Amino acid sequence: MHRAMKVVIITERTILEGVAALIEAGGATGYTHVEAGGKGSRGKRSLRRPQISGVMSNVKIEAIVSDHDTAEAIIEAVATRYFTHYSGIAYVEAVEILRPHKFKV
Repeated sequence: MHRAMKVVIITERTILEGVAALIEAGGATGYTHVEAGGKGSRGKRSLRRPQISGVMSNVKIEAIVSDHDTAEAIIEAVATRYFTHYSGIAYVEAVEILRPHKFKV
């Protein structure tokens, strides 16, 4: 097993492409995103309630990077660019991975 960092960003679907671009520009070799629901300071988002073109839906985006500094730079870039005008949270977790060559570790 090899140590790495997981970047997790939960935000509005409308900015997914921009967030993904910042993740890749920050050094991640890829990312995963899934639909997300929940409740926070900006209200409740449900996976079961139909949305118009996904406009009001949220996504959870995860990426694995080699170190804490890289992970922190990515979430800072996302927060600076988007979190003033869009809802979102971001955090970093230490993880252990297989196949480190897939993540530049």
